Amino acid sequence: MTSARNVDRGWLIEAIARIEADYTRSSDTHLLRLELPKVPGITLYLKDESSHPTGSLKHRLARSLFLFALCNGWIGPDTCVIEASSGSTAVSEAYFARLLGLRFIAVVPATTATAKLDAIRFYGGEIHAVDDPRTVYDVSDRLARETGGHFLDQFTYAERVTDWRGNNNIADSMFAQMAKEPHPVPAWVVCGAGTGGTSATIGRYIRYRQFPTQLCVADPEGSVFHRHFADRSIRNLDGQCSAKIEGIGRPRVEPSFIASVIDRMIAVEDGASIGAMRALSRLLGRRVGGSTGTNIWAVAQILTEMAATGQQGSIITLLCDGGERYADTYYDDAWLAAKGIDWQGAETRILDLFGPC
Repeated sequence: MTSARNVDRGWLIEAIARIEADYTRSSDTHLLRLELPKVPGITLYLKDESSHPTGSLKHRLARSLFLFALCNGWIGPDTCVIEASSGSTAVSEAYFARLLGLRFIAVVPATTATAKLDAIRFYGGEIHAVDDPRTVYDVSDRLARETGGHFLDQFTYAERVTDWRGNNNIADSMFAQMAKEPHPVPAWVVCGAGTGGTSATIGRYIRYRQFPTQLCVADPEGSVFHRHFADRSIRNLDGQCSAKIEGIGRPRVEPSFIASVIDRMIAVEDGASIGAMRALSRLLGRRVGGSTGTNIWAVAQILTEMAATGQQGSIITLLCDGGERYADTYYDDAWLAAKGIDWQGAETRILDLFGPC
């Protein structure tokens, strides 16, 4: 790790200016309204994070991680930057590393989608694949020591690198975009958890602004997070996280996961995530990623409960990334069959609930 006194202040100022200029060139992501004719009085909004320059929600996190490390003096002009990632965070971090002219190494599970690996390489990043996803932390730390570099460590720092009180974070953006809607303060916000940084930011912001909005985190059934939420003594799974949904779900409770800011968690089977992803893609006319399907399945449960009790209002969830990166996995029927993932029933259910009368 580079110490603060060794970082040239002129280079540091220029590096931060480049990232801030890149942010200024990028407009905010869209908030898409999805009509639900079968559940009148309830409106669903999708925060479309796929429109970031690197195509996913993780673009926000990568920018914040780099700024945090720069301002702490942990990154200098010759620093090799390393990250442990399931793909999307590394894609975004490779983008910012190239922006600053830095070497970047992504430590990823060997099962990471090929399209994500290609995107990391496109931005100049290097790939270090590991067979056991549980080793990504130790391997990243070792590479940082060997190269004299810096391990960004998204799983530790994600909850603290973003100003949760506002300053254009994702929660601030969503609520501002809702200002002219029939139900401007949503009844629910639904998101997933990979690091826990997004749910921590949203949950803290809701409380800070004194909104009655509740936060639901949708978690793959094979993940530890929802188990920890129900029983705080559970912090690790005996084996690997069995979930097939990239970007969310973990085998251990990450330091950035703050359970106390979450109101509810819903565990979602992989087949339900894939089916909901497929259904939403048909409704939108474009492909979305698997973690978005996880969110949509949880949304379906919440809006069904709201409708059953006559409750009206709005729900916001995240469209985390596009589906192009999953053409050879989630959108490949043969791949899904080989993995034993039954998704057709879930697709039908979501289409029946979200589709036209």
